[in-house]
Amino acid sequence: MNYEYDYDLVVIGGGSGGLACAKEAVALGARVACLDYVKPSPAGSKWGLGGTCVNVGCIPKKLMHQAAHLGEAVHESVAYGWQIPEPEKISSNWNKLVQAVQNHIKSVNWVTRVDLRDKKVEYINGLGYFKDPHTVIAKMKNGTERSITAQNVLIAVGGRPRYSPIPGAVEYGITSDDIFSLDREPGKTLVIGAGYIGLECAGFLKGLGYDATVMVRSVVLREFDQQMAGIIKDSMVERGIKFLFTTLPNSIEKQNDGRLKVRWTNSNTGEEGSDVFDTVLFAIGRKGLVEDLNLGSAGVEIKNDKILANDAEQTNVPHIYAVGDILQGKLELTPVAIHAGRLLARRLFSGSTQLMDYANVATTVFTPLEYSCVGLSEEVALQKYGEDNIEVFHGFYKPTEFFIPQKSVRYCYLKAIAERSGDQKVLGLHYVGPVAGEVMQGFAAAVKAGLTMKILLNTVGIHPTTAEEFTRLSITKRSGLDPTPATCCS
Repeated sequence: MNYEYDYDLVVIGGGSGGLACAKEAVALGARVACLDYVKPSPAGSKWGLGGTCVNVGCIPKKLMHQAAHLGEAVHESVAYGWQIPEPEKISSNWNKLVQAVQNHIKSVNWVTRVDLRDKKVEYINGLGYFKDPHTVIAKMKNGTERSITAQNVLIAVGGRPRYSPIPGAVEYGITSDDIFSLDREPGKTLVIGAGYIGLECAGFLKGLGYDATVMVRSVVLREFDQQMAGIIKDSMVERGIKFLFTTLPNSIEKQNDGRLKVRWTNSNTGEEGSDVFDTVLFAIGRKGLVEDLNLGSAGVEIKNDKILANDAEQTNVPHIYAVGDILQGKLELTPVAIHAGRLLARRLFSGSTQLMDYANVATTVFTPLEYSCVGLSEEVALQKYGEDNIEVFHGFYKPTEFFIPQKSVRYCYLKAIAERSGDQKVLGLHYVGPVAGEVMQGFAAAVKAGLTMKILLNTVGIHPTTAEEFTRLSITKRSGLDPTPATCCS
């Protein structure tokens, strides 16, 4: 340890990646401080320690997704013989849901602070920025500033949602920073953006009984396999979620009754339109929080609003590192930031040489019918290997739990993308259906270990599950055969 500095490591950002690195570093004997401060959103929302995932991301999203599923399950239970008096009158209570979600978040905030104290990480509730490459200033709530020096600095500040550059967007719109603590019913909602955050929000809002419309600039789920994205879109349309395709917003105007009039233009036809909504939610991407860091004083290079770093998460300044969503060109996923943070601490303080492997990371989109994947999309596989060298196994399937309530199975579909030669190494797995994340997690480990179609098709499935459908994939797209099963048990 170098006692020339106050700390061996100063972490700027109290989200998943920063906290994981800080705690791992302390466990390895380092002196560590963690700075965290959340600026309120334009709508006034603010939260505690823990970063996006805990406060305005994965956790509240999954809870509201679950709330929507439970409402659906109540109605399905009638078909299974449950006596539900007047099921048509069952409705959700938005304020009670929000309170329950926020109570859970606050409990996690508290546990996180206690955990830092127990692990001897100094927590500083201040906005951190660089004075010079080894000096970080913490600007406190009361306006005072504290100067601290560090041998190593980790930037883990993450990002915040963007707004469209149109009149009324910032004044009247909200984002995912606000929806989980919204102090009123969202009512009729326009979601601007068709990435996974936009689709997830539209999905649980519709499931909770609110009118939901998604405005799509170009394509749905741009970064994902486009066949699967189309299936997700169609399944949402079937559930009554509306879509405005190839459409851009022009303005948001607040009416005398408090509702919001949105004007838009179809970029293909030039046709203009408008409608009135209770809530307008922007989900058009996120920007890295570099503006407050004063990175010029540290000499750290950035590209647009992200930090450039090498395979060791090291910036152009050798003792300054970055992990998580602030990194240029890396996966913006909580578990990725956590793993990268821990590995970085081990390299810094225990002599490890292990680097973060960003390949074959599984993820799930928590739309009403969930979508999970690991590995390459079909488009990328075809581009990388060529059509003659790729085999795509696919199939529709019928979840057992869908039978009695007669739920639509039209969009329950999965596929495996594999090399065509040899034992056919699996390059990508894609699944749309119930509990997609739980299904994909185990297969992700198998893909990481070099799964082949020979192994997959010689694996005996657990019956009756939806996950077993991966072990039954026998029809290829190349064959042209119908991928719809005749029976579930043969």
